[in-house]
Amino acid sequence: MKKVAFYTLGCRVNTYETEAMAETFIKNGYEVVDFDDYADVYVINTCTVTNIGDKKSRQMIRRAKKKNNDAVVVAVGCYVQVAPEEVEKIEDVDIIVGTKDKGKIVEFVDEYLKNRKRIKHVENVMSIRHFEELEIDEYQDKTRAFLKIQDGCDRFCSYCLIPYARGPVRSRKPENILMEVEKLSRNGYKEVILSGIHVASYGKDLKDVNLIDVIEMISKVEGIERIRIGSVDPTFFNEEIIEKLKYIDKFCHHFHLSLQSGCDETLRRMNRHYTTSEYKKIVDNLREVFEDVSITTDVIVGFPGETDEEFERTFEFLKEIKLSKMHIFKYSPRKGTKAAEYKNQVPESIKEERSKKLIELDKILEHEFIKKHEGKVMDVLFEEYKEGYNWGYTKNYIRVGVESQRDLSGEIINVKIIESRENKAIGVLKEVK
Repeated sequence: MKKVAFYTLGCRVNTYETEAMAETFIKNGYEVVDFDDYADVYVINTCTVTNIGDKKSRQMIRRAKKKNNDAVVVAVGCYVQVAPEEVEKIEDVDIIVGTKDKGKIVEFVDEYLKNRKRIKHVENVMSIRHFEELEIDEYQDKTRAFLKIQDGCDRFCSYCLIPYARGPVRSRKPENILMEVEKLSRNGYKEVILSGIHVASYGKDLKDVNLIDVIEMISKVEGIERIRIGSVDPTFFNEEIIEKLKYIDKFCHHFHLSLQSGCDETLRRMNRHYTTSEYKKIVDNLREVFEDVSITTDVIVGFPGETDEEFERTFEFLKEIKLSKMHIFKYSPRKGTKAAEYKNQVPESIKEERSKKLIELDKILEHEFIKKHEGKVMDVLFEEYKEGYNWGYTKNYIRVGVESQRDLSGEIINVKIIESRENKAIGVLKEVK
């Protein structure tokens, strides 16, 4: 049996697409092995959000050939799409595929094995208007499944290459989403995570359907206990939408609302479509409706022109609104974006200093959020059994560990939170649900 190995960089959409490509190989007689193992085919699903993503993508492409010099090395995804000429310079890559036609991956490998000529398949994604269906019957993770329902983005933030890598907004048909969710339920999955490049845009290219409609539809599928959504543009959550979500019991009270900066001047240069006061109002509205809500975010430090005063405004804003988790990124210039051409680029040393300050604040705020839950009884969906402890997540995304003699993976159990430990909680079992 031929062997294939995958390495995935970047977002949940990439994770989903890797699952789909893996299944295509399995259906064609391949065995999926770890990337560090010997394989006949190595597939690197690349990312281009940051320079680090580009660099890591190149490293993994080169590493693959060292495992097996005769292996077929395939580079796919966002980095390939926006910088095909850079990828072509890497001698070790045999097949180059952009963000379109990942479902044809085995066909490309078969063609290469037949002719032994390098294949380049990078199309103009800006002209794509239809959602590419990728079929998944069996996920590697047995407790929760990422579900790609949308692709593309039309926001064009001044720092971001993703609209150029993924093209315009395309939404998956509701009936196809429902079919996959029902299949997941039959296979024992209890949680689905709705993912997309700009998931709040879902339905923009369809008629009379939006993200809330999809959530309501999935909530009626028997066996699915939890519905979670990925990163969502904060402006999506107006009062009407929040009110609708309140009545969907299966919806998880965890919102990842990407902020990027707590300073209005910086937000304008970023071409973000909200102010800090509008963002705070959305946070306040969510907290008013969902008592146990967890709100997480992304923040970029060292954006071009970010002065000490602007950074301090961001720091004070984050101290004030007290989010439960922040992912801190140092600004990375991306060739082809407006921000890369801005004057007053911030030195790396200052980015590092600002990043450390926000990371320290994040540790404090995350611990405070978890500590508030001590003494509460919460449902936990367990995912992993390791060294005598079962680990899983509450509906509002607190990682919880429980000491146990048996593996509880895939079960939802009531747990009493007894202790908070930095970025996680320890609990004791109450009863099986």
